[in-house]
Amino acid sequence: MKDLAAQLDDRKARHLYRRRRVVAGPQGPETIVDGRPCLTFCSNDYLGLANHPQVVQAFRDAVTEYGVGSGAAHLVTGHSVAHHALEEELAAFVGRPRALLFSTGYMANLGVAGALLDRHDRLFEDRYNHASLLDAARYSGARLVRYGHGDSGDLERRLGATAGSGHRLISSDGVFSMDGDLAPVRALAGLARRHGATLMIDDAHGLGVLGEHGGGLLEQQSLSVEDVPILVGTLGKAFGTFGAFVAGSEALIETLIQQARTYVYTTAPPPAVAQATRASLRLVQQDGWRRERLRSLVARFREGASQLGLALTASTTPIQPLLVGDAARALALSDALLEQGVLISAIRPPTVPEGTARLRITLSAAHQDSHVDRLLAALDGAGANRLAG
Repeated sequence: MKDLAAQLDDRKARHLYRRRRVVAGPQGPETIVDGRPCLTFCSNDYLGLANHPQVVQAFRDAVTEYGVGSGAAHLVTGHSVAHHALEEELAAFVGRPRALLFSTGYMANLGVAGALLDRHDRLFEDRYNHASLLDAARYSGARLVRYGHGDSGDLERRLGATAGSGHRLISSDGVFSMDGDLAPVRALAGLARRHGATLMIDDAHGLGVLGEHGGGLLEQQSLSVEDVPILVGTLGKAFGTFGAFVAGSEALIETLIQQARTYVYTTAPPPAVAQATRASLRLVQQDGWRRERLRSLVARFREGASQLGLALTASTTPIQPLLVGDAARALALSDALLEQGVLISAIRPPTVPEGTARLRITLSAAHQDSHVDRLLAALDGAGANRLAG
C-alpha cells in the first residue's frame, strides 16, 4: 500500500487538505458551525427550503406513514407510492414524459452514461463539468472528448472530426457549479441535431432558480425534450431535500430502469424524503418571489463588491465566485472571514484548475439584506481586495 500518511502530509503542505466542519441545527443563513455561531454563504439551499415548515411537516407526517427507511431497491420492495407520485410530478414540472429517481446526482450521472454508452462510443464534455459527469465517462468506458469551456465552436470541430464513430453523447452542466455561468444550451442543442448526437444537461444548480416557474435553464431557454433528450436534476439544492432524478422519454426511463446499475443495485431513498420533496416542489412552483428575492440579493452583493473593488466573474446566478488564484491565499481569506463569524469555504484544486482557487460565495432567498451587508463588511475587513485577484 502507498504511504498514505506521507500523501496526506504532502496535501497539507500544498494547502489542499480538506477538513469537515460540524454543523449543529438546521440549514439556514445563521447556524452553529464547529460550536460557534456563523453567517453562512456557502450552502446550495438557494430557495431556503431545507428547513421550511411545510417541507419539515411533510417529512414528519410521512415518517409516521412510511417509517424511516425504504427497505430495498426500487426494483424489489423499495418503490413506494410516494416515490411514484414524486416521479410523475417531477416529469410534469420539467415537461418530460417521465422521470426516474436516483439516490444522488452522482449516481444519476453514472447511471445514464453506464446504461447508454460503451467503449465504442464517445462522450463530449465541457472542460468545467462537474466531477460526476467526468467520472461517468470513465465508468461507461466511452472515449472522453473534452471541449473548451462554453465553446460551441470547439465542440463543433470535435464532432465533425468524429463522424461515424459510434453513438455520441454531449454532456454539460446547465449552471456550472464553481463559476455560476450558464452553458450555451441552445447552441449545444443545435449542434446535437446537426451531428446526430444526443444532448444531456445536468441542471443541478439551475432547477428551482432559473425560469419563470423554477423549471431551470431549459425552461428559461424554452427548450423541449426534443432539444434536450436527457435532463438530470438534483433535489438537495434549491429543493432543499435529497436525491436526484433523470427526466426524458418513455424509452429512456425504461432503459435506465433495466440497465442503470446505480439505480438497480442500490437501496431506494426513504419515502419520507420523497414526500418532503413533493412539498418543496409545490413551493418551488408557487413561490416565485423566492427567485425574485435571489435576483435582488445577487444584485445587492455585486454592487457592493464593485464598490469594494472586488473582481467577480460575470455570473448572474446565486453562485458568485471570488477568484483568489493561490490556494494558500484562498485559505487565508476564508479563515479571516471565519474570525468575523462568516463561513465561506475555500475551493481549491483539483475541484478547480490550478491557479484558480476561490471563495465560492452562494446566496439564498433566506438571506436578509443585512446579511449581505455584513458579508461585504467582512470581506472588506479581511482584506479581500488585497488577497483576491
